[in-house]
Amino acid sequence: MAEGRSISLASRTLLFLLRLFFVTDIVLGQIQYSIPEELEHGAFVGNIAEDLKLSIRRMVTRKFRLVTDETCKYFDVDLENGVLFVSEIIEREQICGHISTCVISFEVVMENPLEIYSVDVEVRDINDNSPTFVKDKIFVEIAESFAPGARFPLKGAQDLDVGSNSVSAYRISSNEYFSLNTQTRSDGSIVVELLLETSLDREKDSTFHLVLTAMDGGIPERSGTAEIIVTVLDANDNAPVFEHEKYEVSLFENVPQGFLVIQLKANDADEGTNAEVQYFFNTHTSQRVRQLFRLNAESGEIEVQGVLDFEESIVYEIEVQAADKGTLSLAGHTQVRVTLIDVNDNTPEIKVTSVSNAIPEDAALGTTIALISVTDRDTGDNERVDCQVLTGSPFKLQESLKNQYKLITNGILDREMVPLYNVTIIAWDAGTPPLYTNKTIVVLVTDINDNTPRFTQSLYTVYVKENNARGTSFFTVTALDPDFGQNSRVSYSILGNQYEDFSVPIYIDINSNDGNIYALRSFDYEQTKSFQIRVQATDNGIPKLSSSTTVTVTVLDENDNAPVIISPIMRNGSATLQKVPQSAFPGYLVTKIIASDADSGQNARLSFQLLGATDSSLVSLGPQSGEIKLARPLTDKDLSTQRLNILVQDNGEPKLSSKASLLFSIMSSANETFVESRDLLKKTEYFSDLNLYLIIILGTISLIFFVAIIILFVVKLRQGTHVRDYNSKFCCAGSNSLDNRNQRQSPGEYLNYLGENQTISVRNRQDYRMYLSPNAQGTDFLFIKPYDATLPCSEVKENTINTSTEHADEAITLNDRYRKGKQLNNITTTFGH
Repeated sequence: MAEGRSISLASRTLLFLLRLFFVTDIVLGQIQYSIPEELEHGAFVGNIAEDLKLSIRRMVTRKFRLVTDETCKYFDVDLENGVLFVSEIIEREQICGHISTCVISFEVVMENPLEIYSVDVEVRDINDNSPTFVKDKIFVEIAESFAPGARFPLKGAQDLDVGSNSVSAYRISSNEYFSLNTQTRSDGSIVVELLLETSLDREKDSTFHLVLTAMDGGIPERSGTAEIIVTVLDANDNAPVFEHEKYEVSLFENVPQGFLVIQLKANDADEGTNAEVQYFFNTHTSQRVRQLFRLNAESGEIEVQGVLDFEESIVYEIEVQAADKGTLSLAGHTQVRVTLIDVNDNTPEIKVTSVSNAIPEDAALGTTIALISVTDRDTGDNERVDCQVLTGSPFKLQESLKNQYKLITNGILDREMVPLYNVTIIAWDAGTPPLYTNKTIVVLVTDINDNTPRFTQSLYTVYVKENNARGTSFFTVTALDPDFGQNSRVSYSILGNQYEDFSVPIYIDINSNDGNIYALRSFDYEQTKSFQIRVQATDNGIPKLSSSTTVTVTVLDENDNAPVIISPIMRNGSATLQKVPQSAFPGYLVTKIIASDADSGQNARLSFQLLGATDSSLVSLGPQSGEIKLARPLTDKDLSTQRLNILVQDNGEPKLSSKASLLFSIMSSANETFVESRDLLKKTEYFSDLNLYLIIILGTISLIFFVAIIILFVVKLRQGTHVRDYNSKFCCAGSNSLDNRNQRQSPGEYLNYLGENQTISVRNRQDYRMYLSPNAQGTDFLFIKPYDATLPCSEVKENTINTSTEHADEAITLNDRYRKGKQLNNITTTFGH
C-alpha cells in the first residue's frame, strides 16, 4: 500500500503541508480532506454533498457510492445528509509506516451521467507513541588516548509517529566528560553521537554510567531512555578515514543479484594491525538495506543481494563504518546514497468496478455494464497505457476520464442464443518493450419473461381404477418454459371452481410445484365414470404468463358391489311369494328374481343358482333369467309351504354374491291344510324353541284345568249330592265355579288371529283367542266342540268325542306367515259352558 501512495506523493506534499485543519478542495474532479488519525466511528470528515454541490435527492437518484476497495473500508457516506464519515478507526502507523504524508485515496461514482471523482483523505499523525530504544543498555568503549572532540555513534531511539511527533531531541545526564552531538538527515531522522568533551584518564575513571533520553516534539511531549555504559580503554590513536564523506550511486532497478554497487576505501595513518581496516554497516543502517545489499568486510565492496524495486523505494541510504584492527579499535564513517532508475518492469493493472455484471437481454445500446480504470506503477512513458475489448462480443470501451473507461453494450443481446459472455479487456503500456495484461469480465444476460409455459400435450387422457388409495398421485402433467430463473419456474393449478361442476369430484388436488395430480379420496365408478379438469401452468415472471390443458379422467370399474335383489322385495334376507294353486302345471311361473349390480361389464353380469329347497325336484331356476318355475305337477304329498334358498352371483374378480330365502304356499282344502299342519308338527325340522315353549304352556293350562275339575268333583261327592244333580251342577255350573268373572259367551263368536286379519267361526259358547305377533312361528291348534249342558253326564264324554270328530274340519290352520317363525306374544283362553 505504501508503494501506491508514494506515486504522485511529491506533487501533493505541498498541498498537505498547508492544511492545519479540515481542508476541502475540488479541483478537476478531485476532492481532498485532512483528518487526524484514530478518530472514532462516525467522526465527521467532510460534507461531500456540499463540496460537489449536490442535493441529497440527486445523490440518491444518481446512485452515489464509494468504489469498493480495501482502503474504502475506513470511510462511508451518509446519504441522508451527504456527510463523509469514518467507518473504522484509522491507525496511521499501520497504513503508512514512517511516510511523513499519509494519504488514503478512493473514488466516488455517480450515474446518469456517469461521473467519477477521486477523493484523497490525508491522515494526520497524533502523538500517541513514545520514543523507544532498541536496547535498554548501550555499551561504548573509548580509548583514553582519544582527544576531546572524538565522536562515538549511538543507536538512536525509534518513534512510530512522524513529523513533529517523532524523535526531535536527545539529552544526556549531567557529567563533565561527555555531551551529545546531533545531526538531522535528509529524511528528517536525527543521528546522535556521544561527544568527548574532556580527556579521559583510565586510571582515574575506567567506567561511566550515563542516561540517554530521547524526546519527541508532540504535545504533550513523550520520551524514552536508555543507559550508556562507557568503558575507557588504551589503544589506537588514529581512526580510518574514507576518501569521501558521502558517495552517490545510480542503479537500474532490475540489476541482478551480485551486482557491484561500489567499492569503498578507507585509510588509517597507523601502522601494522592498527592500520588494517574492516568495513561494517553501522548501527544507523536499516534492516531493509541490510536485506538488499551485502558489504564485504575486507574489500569494502557493496553488492546487490536482494530484489530492488523502484516502486517500493527510489533512494536507499547506506551507513558504513571502517574500523581498524588495533587493540583499541578506531572507526571512520561514511554514507552511500543509492538512487534507483525506473525500468518498464510492471504490467498495467486493470481495475474493474462492476456496476452490473447481469444485464437484461432487451438492454438498449450504450448501456453501462462496468467502470474500468487502468494504471501502471512505472513512470514516464512506461506509465502511459491503452486498452480495448477483444472483438467478437457486443461490447466496447468508452473513455470517460484519463485511464478511466466505461464498458457499454454495442450490439443486440439474445439470452436464448448466448446466455453468458466472457468479455476480455487487453491493456498495454508505452514502454520498450511494451507490457501487456488482460482481464476477463463475466457478463450474464438475464432473461425477460417472453415465453409462455407449454404443456407436453394439449390434451391428456388418464385411466384410473376406482377404489384407489387416498392421497396418492395418479397422474402428472408437465409444462416447459424456455425462459430462465423465476421466469421459467412453473406452478400448476386447477382452473376455476371445480366444485361448481358436479361432474368433477370435489376431492381432486394438484401439487403446484411438480404437477402431480392427487385424489384426496377414492374414486367410485358407480358415482362418477368420467370427468374433465382444466389444469393451468403459470410461470413466475412479471407479468405472469400461463397456458392450460384438459385432463380427461376415466374411472375404471372394479368388482366392489354385490348383486342386490330388487324383486321380490326382501325383508331380512327372505321374501314370501304368492300362493301356488294345487292344480298348477309344470312350467308354471312361481316368480321371477330381478337383481341389479351397480358395477358394469362382466362385474355386472349376473347368474342365479338354487342352493337348497324343501323339495329340490319341485322347482327349477333359470341360471340367467332368474325365473322360478314348477318342474313337475303338485301332489298331495308336497308340503303346503316350500322354502327356496337362492344365490345371485356376478362375474367379476373376485366374485361377489347375495343370498335370499323365498317361501311360497300351495293352496289346498281345509282338511289337507289340517293334515299338512299336523305332519309339519311331526317333523322336527319345523320346530323351534318358541314352538316348544308354546306346547309347554298349553300343556300346563290343560293340566290345571283337569285338576280343577277333579277337585270340584270330589267336593260334590262329599256333600252327598245326587249323581245327576252333581252332573248337572258340574256341567252347568262348573264353568262358573272356575271363573265366576267370565260372562257367558254368545253363540257365533269367533277366533280372531291378530296380525293377519283372519277370522274362523266357532259354534256355541266356547272361545279361543290368540294374540300373535307377525313374527310368530307356525303352530297348529285343534279345538274340541263343547258338550250340551242338558245332556246327562254319562253322555258328556261320548258327545264330546263325537263333536271332536264332527268338527275336525273346523280346526284352524294358520296361514303361511304363521309358519315362518313368528313369535307368540300372548294366548288367552276362555272356557265357558
